[in-house]
Amino acid sequence: MKKKFLCIDKYEAKKLASLIFIKDGSETFITEVLDVIENEIIVGLKDKSAHSILLKDQRQAEEFTDFIQSVIEKQHKITDTKTQNEEVEIEKGS
Repeated sequence: MKKKFLCIDKYEAKKLASLIFIKDGSETFITEVLDVIENEIIVGLKDKSAHSILLKDQRQAEEFTDFIQSVIEKQHKITDTKTQNEEVEIEKGS
């Protein structure tokens, strides 16, 4: 399943892509969504740190939260990410 998300700028898109998927180890650093405040998502990482990601709008933030939930619950794995300007395409599978 592939889904595209729009961030507020290229920097946020690259940050999201780098936090969500590490190609060498085929893993994600994100372990939980700590909070969603309008278009801002605060995620917890494996190293126990928290990071903020700014998406284009509240709808994008809610869609990302729904999409990533099955990955956090280990029902799916992220298989690939691609960025183009402020857009991040995320692919997940079993």
